[in-house]
Amino acid sequence: MVSKTMRVSMLASVAVLALGMAAPVQAQQNAMTFFVTSEGPGKGGDLGGLAGADAHCAKLAAAAGSTGKTWRAYLSTQGSGAVNAKDRIGRGPWQNAKGVTVAKDVADLHGASNNLTKQTSLSEKGEVINGRGDTPNRHDALTGSQPDGTAFSGSDDRTCGNWSSSTSGAAMVGHIDRIGLDESAPAKSWNSSHPSRGPGGGCTQADFKSTGGDGLFYCFAAN
Repeated sequence: MVSKTMRVSMLASVAVLALGMAAPVQAQQNAMTFFVTSEGPGKGGDLGGLAGADAHCAKLAAAAGSTGKTWRAYLSTQGSGAVNAKDRIGRGPWQNAKGVTVAKDVADLHGASNNLTKQTSLSEKGEVINGRGDTPNRHDALTGSQPDGTAFSGSDDRTCGNWSSSTSGAAMVGHIDRIGLDESAPAKSWNSSHPSRGPGGGCTQADFKSTGGDGLFYCFAAN
């Protein structure tokens, strides 16, 4: 028969073991400086502008246990005062929720040697995002950007009205899993694969889902 003292000791040991196992996970989450949003705001291309998208990044990061960082969505804007996504995410290096480095700096991020793959472009929870071949496919990431991380010029909308439209327009998206319909560079691009489209006008949540998306985007710690 187990004595009361022994039961207390056993429970204490289990508690210590659980804390010991949780500590490394929490440490990794707090060291995280890059993730793909596990979910979007749910309003299609209306992210509340750059400020709203940044706030969404911060909200998800905080819920995952990451603190003390300034989060920026990897999004460009167009028109007067256009913003380049590459200019707002800090200098790097960036690592995912598992502690794996995905890029050393901005140049590496936009170069051929970055470490962005389906297995490394994880959510803030450390989870793999569904890609091509999975159900549902969620591999489209909103960026509004060209391959080098800069904004689009011209009148064609590539940012869903600078992230304020949930109806008409279009958003340039990248493929989180680096897989598309063929072996072309755009099909494998993480940040500039194709514009969104659909019967709702191009920027509705349903439009995003119709081409393999869910309104997700990349978040980087800028500090």
